[in-house]
Formats: sequence, structure tokens, C-alpha cells
Amino acid sequence: QVQVVESGGGSVQPGGSLRLSCAASGIIFSAYTMAWYRQAPGKQRELVARIFSDDSIVYADSVKGRFTISRDNAKNMLYLQMNSLEPEDTAVYYCDANRFSISYWGQGTQVTVSS
Repeated sequence: QVQVVESGGGSVQPGGSLRLSCAASGIIFSAYTMAWYRQAPGKQRELVARIFSDDSIVYADSVKGRFTISRDNAKNMLYLQMNSLEPEDTAVYYCDANRFSISYWGQGTQVTVSS
């Protein structure tokens, strides 16, 4: 049974930092493309960052230079370090594990950036 569980969300002031974590089980983690998506109220879900099995990385333009995605294959963990947070980063953040066009999603974790 595949499980994907996000954690680490919360409320932070503009300019602050948060680190999201995603624990995946029931898959060969190292073989999967892992990604963070987010969905703000009234908006479509959008890609934040993606890390492939070869550790190559893609970032959305809106987060380049502020967010860092990483993975620990030994622990089956995915991370998103978010710095210099802005109110526009407020959203539910989702972890996605993808292989052969099959995705497994977590339940999401809320990130709120507000003064």
C-alpha cells in the first residue's frame, strides 16, 4: 500500500522560512520522480519544484532562488526548504510521487504567510 504524507506546514510572517517534509512508503522511492505542488484558494494546482531520480531539478520561476527541493533516498523522504516567504506563497502544498505517469498524492499541508 502506497502512502505519501506531508508535514511541516504552518503560519509564518513574510520573509520567514519553513521546511516541508514528505514521507513516502510502499514504493521504490529512489526510482520515483518526486515533486511539490501547491494550490491556493480559487486557483489551479501548480508545480512548485520537481526532482528526478537522477537528482536533476526543476523549479517554478516564482520560487527560484527562494525554495530548495531535496530528497533522501535512504529515508524515503522529500523536502522543500522555503525561504523569503511571501503572502503569494500561501497555499496547500502537496507531495507527488510519480513513475510511469502514475501519481500518488499526499493529503496536503497548509502554508500561510501573513503579517
